[in-house]
Amino acid sequence: MTPREQARYWEHPGLPGVDLLRARYVRHTFPRHAHDTYVIAAVTGGVEGIGLPGGPERAGAGGVVLINPETPHSAYAGVEDGWSYRVLYPSPAVVAAVAAETRALRGTPSFTASVLDDPATARMIADVHRAAEQDNALAADTLLRLVVARLLARHGAPAAAGPAPAGGAAVAARARDLLTTRLVDPPSLEELAREIGTGSFALLRAFKAAYGLPPHAWLTGERVRAAKRLLDAGVTPADTAAAVGFTDQPHLNRHFTRIVGVPPGAYRRERKNVQDPPPAGP
Repeated sequence: MTPREQARYWEHPGLPGVDLLRARYVRHTFPRHAHDTYVIAAVTGGVEGIGLPGGPERAGAGGVVLINPETPHSAYAGVEDGWSYRVLYPSPAVVAAVAAETRALRGTPSFTASVLDDPATARMIADVHRAAEQDNALAADTLLRLVVARLLARHGAPAAAGPAPAGGAAVAARARDLLTTRLVDPPSLEELAREIGTGSFALLRAFKAAYGLPPHAWLTGERVRAAKRLLDAGVTPADTAAAVGFTDQPHLNRHFTRIVGVPPGAYRRERKNVQDPPPAGP
């Protein structure tokens, strides 16, 4: 990060199932990736550029960005001076619970809009952060549920019941499952295609159509997700790097920072269950 950039990625014990990011980025660019959570962001300054499956979007101060789980996207500065924002990452379970209670929506709902010009909702998102930063768990949890309910009422839709995967989608799913079990020692594209019984280019086309990313980029994102889980459990960055298949800790640092927005050490320090061991005695 440059001297003008700063970021805090953290969690509050009063907001289970929700991560928070407060950041200002100038040169940092998020590569195309996907989350297993929702993204609910309030832009507080500058302009954020977002690369979405339907094309690029821009969000300025007072804008709200909504991204559904597993939606590939990128993010970058939309103006020379970058952007600042506050982000909520609620799990599908959190959003589904609010939807079931307030909108009679079952399953995992989805947002039908990606970028909103909605200063009032942006302020509500920022208020969730401020309450958590003041350690006011009751206010933070209340405000979180109010903002999720507001967004679902205006831009929510029930989860679509998709058909069973067939053809290329089934090939992509088999490749994804195989890569998930072989994070540390993944096959080459040719080996992967051979194990599944298809051609390399056919597999590449099917995988990108299903997940919006080529297999190697998807694998990097999955390694970062696995790294987050280990860091949450208190594993050191060095041990985490080896456990998820990165060559070394600098390799983990580079990819983790690009996708999450903070280095793994900073991420680990903010996890509520992590306690470093006491220093060894003389």
